[in-house]
Order: sequence, then structure tokens, then C-alpha cells
Amino acid sequence: MRICVFLSAADLDDRYTRPARDFAKLLGQAGHTLVWGGSNVGLMKVVADGVQEAGGRLIGVSVDFLANKARPGADEMVIAADLAERKRLLLEKADAVVIMVGGTGTLDEATEILELKKHGRTDKPVVLLNTAGFYDGLEEQFRRMEAEGFLPRPLAELMRFAAEPADALAYLEANRPAG
Repeated sequence: MRICVFLSAADLDDRYTRPARDFAKLLGQAGHTLVWGGSNVGLMKVVADGVQEAGGRLIGVSVDFLANKARPGADEMVIAADLAERKRLLLEKADAVVIMVGGTGTLDEATEILELKKHGRTDKPVVLLNTAGFYDGLEEQFRRMEAEGFLPRPLAELMRFAAEPADALAYLEANRPAG
């Protein structure tokens, strides 16, 4: 399975890097392919290293203005013209999506896939990996959106919240799209 991971390119402390490394190792050992933003810095590098070291493949989609940070040695690297094209290509190349810790770019990518799912434009499974409670507030906001009628579909149909890397991967494998 080709699993797109949206995550930060920042250098983060161990409470975030350790679970990311654990997820990457599980992904690679299971023979899956990482589809990611292509960066060779920060948490993006941690995940790419972990997948590659565990025997998984890497498909990167960088963007023109960040091409100097693209990872050498990826199995495939595409350079998109802009961020909109990058998001489109990341989602096209993936069978499933995991949202890890990140900033505004990660939130932008996360809301893009959720909008597509909300409108029935994709059926790819989506997991939000809530490492160290990072997304507790966002989960609460999504649950409020659901309770107050802002979501036309049940939240459980849009995404799954997982606290641990193994739970995230197990959900994706159990809900892998047909084809």
C-alpha cells in the first residue's frame, strides 16, 4: 500500500520523533511505500529514514521552492510547481493518508483530504496519529462540528483518530481500498 504521510519538516523533540520513527519502521517492515513531501529535514527525514531502513520504498513530492531540501536517493521524486499541485500529486500517488504532528502546512493538507472525503471525491482511509496528545484540541473541535451538524457525514467515515503508530497502521491495513 502507498501511504501518504502529512507531517512537519521541523526538528522536533523525542516525544514526537520516537513515535514517528516507530510508525516508519512498521510501514517499511510491512512492505508499504511512503508517499511524503520529499523533504530530507526534520520529522520528514526521520520518517523517510525509518521507512527506507526497514525496507520500504519512498515516493517524494517536493515543490519547486523547496527542491534544494529534497531527499536524495528516494525511489521516486517529483518536483511540483506549487503547493496546490504538490497536494494533488501526494493524494494521487497514495492509497491511504496518515496525518502526523505538524504546523499550518500539515493542517492545510489534512483539511484538503477531509473535504474530498466529505464530498465523496475519495474513499481513501485517513488516520490522524495523535502523538503525545498533540491534536486533542483539534479532535475536540471535529467532535463539536459533528455534534452541532457541521459535518454532512459521520466523523468516523471521514477519519480515524489513533494514539499509537501500530493502531494507525492496523486501521489502514484493515480498511485498504479495493483495487
